[in-house]
Amino acid sequence: MSISKDYVRLAAAIPEIKVADCKYNMGRILYLVNQCIQKDVQIVAFPELVITGYTCGDLFHQHALLESAQEQLTELLHHTRNTDILMLVGMPISADNKLFNCAVVLQRGNILGIVPKTHLPNHSEFYEKRWFASSYNATSTTISLCNQVVPFGTGLLFRQGLACFGIEICEDLWTTIPPSSFHALNGANIIFNLSASNELIGKHAYRTSLVTQQSARCMAGYVYVSCGVGESTTDIVYAGAALIAENGTLLDCSKRFQLQDQLVISEIDIKQLQSDRQKSTTFMDTTYNASYTQSPYRTINATLREIKINHLHRKIHPYPFVPASSTERNERCEEIFEMQIQGLSKRLLHTNAKRSIIGISGGLDSTLALLVTVKTFDKLSIPRSGIIGVTMPGFGTTGRTYQNALMLMRSLGITIKEIDIKDACLQHFKDIDHDPSVYDVTYENTQARERTQILMDLANQQNGLVIGTGDLSELALGWATYNGDHMSMYAVNCGIPKTLVRFLVGWVSQNIMDEKTATTLIDILDTPVSPELLPANHKGEIDQKTEDIVGPYELHDFFLYYIVRFGFSPAKIFFLAQLAFEKQYEKKIILKWLKIFYRRFFSQQFKRSCMPDGPKIGSINLSPRGDWRMPSDASAQIWLDALEKL
Repeated sequence: MSISKDYVRLAAAIPEIKVADCKYNMGRILYLVNQCIQKDVQIVAFPELVITGYTCGDLFHQHALLESAQEQLTELLHHTRNTDILMLVGMPISADNKLFNCAVVLQRGNILGIVPKTHLPNHSEFYEKRWFASSYNATSTTISLCNQVVPFGTGLLFRQGLACFGIEICEDLWTTIPPSSFHALNGANIIFNLSASNELIGKHAYRTSLVTQQSARCMAGYVYVSCGVGESTTDIVYAGAALIAENGTLLDCSKRFQLQDQLVISEIDIKQLQSDRQKSTTFMDTTYNASYTQSPYRTINATLREIKINHLHRKIHPYPFVPASSTERNERCEEIFEMQIQGLSKRLLHTNAKRSIIGISGGLDSTLALLVTVKTFDKLSIPRSGIIGVTMPGFGTTGRTYQNALMLMRSLGITIKEIDIKDACLQHFKDIDHDPSVYDVTYENTQARERTQILMDLANQQNGLVIGTGDLSELALGWATYNGDHMSMYAVNCGIPKTLVRFLVGWVSQNIMDEKTATTLIDILDTPVSPELLPANHKGEIDQKTEDIVGPYELHDFFLYYIVRFGFSPAKIFFLAQLAFEKQYEKKIILKWLKIFYRRFFSQQFKRSCMPDGPKIGSINLSPRGDWRMPSDASAQIWLDALEKL
């Protein structure tokens, strides 16, 4: 497959202009267009009224200015007649005996369409109704401009293949129902906004929120470009705000208050937007509801220049489940921890259980489950002694994890119970005629099931609940023993991937726990991930490391996110993983683990089909009762065959 077809590379261009000097302004526009051509941009948008400048005031009624604007538009058509780049420029246009504030779409010397502004501000800062008419006052559906007869109106959409874009102008976005909402319902998945938004204290944050939220409501890409350097500062200041967002995420933005031209470039993932819209029943329902659409809409064929995308301007975060910002990460961890506590609180209240039983291994997952349970008991004013932490040393238990488990339980003040499982497992090996010197899956799973049997029986004895410790990554890979650690009475970690578990435990240690507990948690964080089902090495250290067997969790969590969240193809996931992990893993290593992920993800569905209850935390969840319904016997062959072609 061609990854290039999935993306549209676009730019928001802010030229240095001179008010009312159309020729000078066109020189800067052409300069930035040439920059875009060199950078393989397919669509570039310029600010509102960029050819004349937005702050011309009553000069908009001067014929000389309007004629000069048309002359320079003709120059732009001439100079770009041999390039496929799509351009959106703002200028005043006369039609129907009125003057309109318009966005002009052009390509290869042709004007494809003209979109007039609908909502005109008329207050202390802007008096557009003094010069311009609203699109509501237009009567023509085509007009003549630069010796071309051109489609004219707000209901114009420009399409090639999956990509379809619509246009609104500045104030249009600030209204109760922006035109872009109707554009999206009629098929637009990219919105361009040619703007002239001034700067006021606090306005930039509000504007950014407005753009990102509208991109989310429309499930679209949104390109906002506002005028900057060169506009008049007689009464107000323009800073050159450019924003590129996609479905609620800000991909890139300009540096405001610059004295030079600016070019902000990013890509919109059309396939990702298509996936979101297909999954959203509310978006589709709104589309089919005629009362929410405007008519008539006209679709104009546009050609996106052919480019090969082998890199992206948008950053591909290697940890999609973990916010990159430390501030946001701390907020996310606090929210997730509270969600886990709330989920378990309801289950304990519903069952009237005063005791919980947890197997404590000294590893990350059981640690997080214990921390959640402790804080849940505190919230419900149940004594912590009602939490029975069970350490169950087996053939692979090391001194480090054993001691950490004991120290953690002591510092948290829960009831500690130790049950050595080795003799019980040896008896079981004898019963089924298994040689204990053979370290196979029977050897490992016997220990896991023995531990689960102990926990379940204790729960019956104590009238309590077994709290599950397994995480989302283990569910995806099937890295759990069926009817062993795979099973519990409530699984508090089932919505949290391994890469996030580590951050959660770290956040709890820093923000909630006392110094003694925090010290133990820090050592647990430094311990290699292992089920400890095989004997330790000659130094008594962990020899069975999970990531050596199934692969790095950071890769698997990345694969999981893009496979389940967007349904991306194997080729695209491989492409994105190379960008995200270019400094950590070679291509062949990424491909190796991607193949393993697909094999395990398909073959281990039977474990997810009967997983216990547990709270959904993020956009990815594998519960068979809601988010992920997949046959246990589905074939992975299509996906594996695709990987063989890479």
